[in-house]
Amino acid sequence: MEYDNTMAENFFTILKTEYVYHHKPASFCEANEMIDHYIYFYNHERIQLKTGTAPLTLHQSA
Repeated sequence: MEYDNTMAENFFTILKTEYVYHHKPASFCEANEMIDHYIYFYNHERIQLKTGTAPLTLHQSA
């Protein structure tokens, strides 16, 4: 049985192309902080083109 990892793969592709490649971390600790910041941004601040709102804003309003 194969599992579809499309959503996770898409997230990590966006993380790498929009954030990590533009801000090269100097250490593992810095990379960890960058990823934590990006995950917060991705869930709370990033505006989706389809809905015009942030993902958790849309979820909380339902």
